[in-house]
Amino acid sequence: MPRDLLILKATPSRHGRLSEGCFHNKLVQTICFVQEFALTILECILQMRATPPSDRNAKPGRLCLVLGDQLSFDLASLQGLDEERDTVLLVEVMEEASHVPHHPQKITLIFSAMRHFAEALQQRGIKVQYVKLDDPDNTGSVPSELHRWQALLQPHEIHLTECGDWRLEQSIKDCGLAVHWHGDDRFLCSRAEFSRWAQGKKQLRMEFFYREMRRKSRLLLNGDGSPVGGAWNFDAENRKALPKGVRPPSPARFTPDAITQEVLALVAKHFSSHYGALEAFDYPVTHGEAQALWDYFLDWGLAAFGDYQDAMASDEPFLFHARISAALNIGLLDLRQLCSDVESAYWAGNIALNAAEGFIRQLIGWREYVRGVYWLKMPDYAHGNAFGNTRPLPEFYWTGNTQMNCMRQAINQSLEHAYAHHIQRLMVTGNFALLAGIAPSAICEWYLAIYMDAFDWVELPNTLGMVMHADGGYLGSKPYCASGQYIKRMSDYCRGCAYKVSESTTDDACPFNALYWHFLMRHGDRLRGNQRMGMIYKNLDRMPEAKQQALWDRGQLLLTALDNGESL
Repeated sequence: MPRDLLILKATPSRHGRLSEGCFHNKLVQTICFVQEFALTILECILQMRATPPSDRNAKPGRLCLVLGDQLSFDLASLQGLDEERDTVLLVEVMEEASHVPHHPQKITLIFSAMRHFAEALQQRGIKVQYVKLDDPDNTGSVPSELHRWQALLQPHEIHLTECGDWRLEQSIKDCGLAVHWHGDDRFLCSRAEFSRWAQGKKQLRMEFFYREMRRKSRLLLNGDGSPVGGAWNFDAENRKALPKGVRPPSPARFTPDAITQEVLALVAKHFSSHYGALEAFDYPVTHGEAQALWDYFLDWGLAAFGDYQDAMASDEPFLFHARISAALNIGLLDLRQLCSDVESAYWAGNIALNAAEGFIRQLIGWREYVRGVYWLKMPDYAHGNAFGNTRPLPEFYWTGNTQMNCMRQAINQSLEHAYAHHIQRLMVTGNFALLAGIAPSAICEWYLAIYMDAFDWVELPNTLGMVMHADGGYLGSKPYCASGQYIKRMSDYCRGCAYKVSESTTDDACPFNALYWHFLMRHGDRLRGNQRMGMIYKNLDRMPEAKQQALWDRGQLLLTALDNGESL
C-alpha cells in the first residue's frame, strides 16, 4: 500500500473522522500519486514493446539437440518449447557420416531430411540453429558442436532424446556437459520396460515379447483379449514364392527438390570414395512424402505382402515391400499410425489377416524386440563372436563382382538403392557370411554402411544376433543357415546362375550347398545339442562317409579361395 494512503487511513480526528481540510489535502496527494504510478506503468509497457524479445528475457532458454534419426515433431525433447527463448540445434557432422563408409544415398537421405525438418520447424515459429557439413565453423562431431553452441547461446538447460547408437550416446554423456535426457516414446516399449520383461530370463524369445506388445497396443485382439483368427502368429502363411506372371507394383519415386539437389552435390563432393550409387536417389525426405509412400503401399502392396514377403525375384528389388523402414527409423513416419492403418485395412476387408498380422509383427514385434536387446546388452553385445570367426569380408560384397547370381542380385541392388528386403539380407548375403565364417564385426559394419535404414540399434542385433548367431543364441534359438535349395525355393535366382544348385561337390556346384554342410560339420560340438537342429544332424549322419568327406573338401576349397582374395 502507498505511504500516502497509509497516512490517510491512519490520521483520524479526535472524533474518529478526518477534518475537511486534511481530507482535501490527502485526496490531492493520492490523486497525484495514482497519476505518477500510471505514467510509470505506461513507460514500462512502451519500453517492453520497443525491446526485442531476445533482449527482454535475461534468463536464456533451453538448447534442444535433434539428431538425424529424430526428425519427429512429437519428439519428447521438443515438447513444451518456448518459441521466444528456446533453440533447436541440428548439426551435420563428418564423424557421424564417416565412422563407417555409409552409402551416399543414406547420407543424402539424412542430411536432406534434416534440412527439410529444420525448415518446417522455422515455419512453426521455432528458433533453429542449423550447422551444415561444410560450415567453416563446424567442429566435426556432435559433442564438440554441443560444446560450441553451449558457449555461444549459454542455455540454462540442454535437452536431448535418447540416441539410437550406444557409441554416440556415450560420447555425449562423456563430453562434460549436463544434459537432460528424454525417453524416446516413438517406440512402443521403453528401455526400462524391456529390461523389466527380460529380467530373470536366460534366453529371450521374440514371440513371447510380441504377444505382450499386442496386448499393450490392443492390435488385432478380440474383445476378450484373444488374438484375432485364433493365433498370435501367421508366419507359416508368409512364405510363398512368387508365382510366374505375378508382377509387383511399380515403385513410388520422389523427384529431388532444390534442397535435396544441394545435398546431393555436397555428398558427391565429400563422400565419393564410399561404395554405392548416388544418382538413383529418389527417396522421401519430408513427412508429406513419406506419408505418400506409405499410402501407396497401403493401396498397392499390402494385400500381397502377406503371401510374398519372403519371396525374391531377379531384377525386382522391392516386390510388395513398403520401403518405409528408413523413413520410420529417422522419424518421418509414426509407428502407431502405421499399425493403426494396417489394422483398419484388415477390419475393412481390404487385406487378409496374414498380411495384417505379418506387417504388425515386424513393427511391434521384431523391431521393438531387437531395440530392447540392443540397449539391454550393450556395449558387450557388439563383441559377440560365438563361432570364433575371423575371416575378412570378401571384396565382392562392395562391388557385386561374383558369379553367384543370388549374391550378385542382392549386392548390386543394395549398392544401387541402399536397400534389400529382410530375406535377401538374412538368407542370401547374411547366410553366406555365416556359412563362410566371416568375422561378425566385418559383416555388421557392411550392413550398417550399405543400408539406408541401418542404425546401430536395429542393425547390430539383427546382424550379429540373427544373421551371424554370434551372441550364442541369446536373440534367436537357432542359426538361420540354409543351402542353395532354400534360395531356389524362394526365388528364381538359380535359373540365371553360373553354378548348379542341384550339385554340391562338383566344380560348378552351388557354393551354398557345400558351405552349408561344412558349417554344420565344423560347429557340430556347439550345435548338435540344439533341439531345433536335431533333424538336420540326423540327415548329415545318414550320409555316406565318402559324401561327407567330399562336402568337407569342397567347402575347404571354397574357403581357401576366399582366404586368397578370390571371388566365387
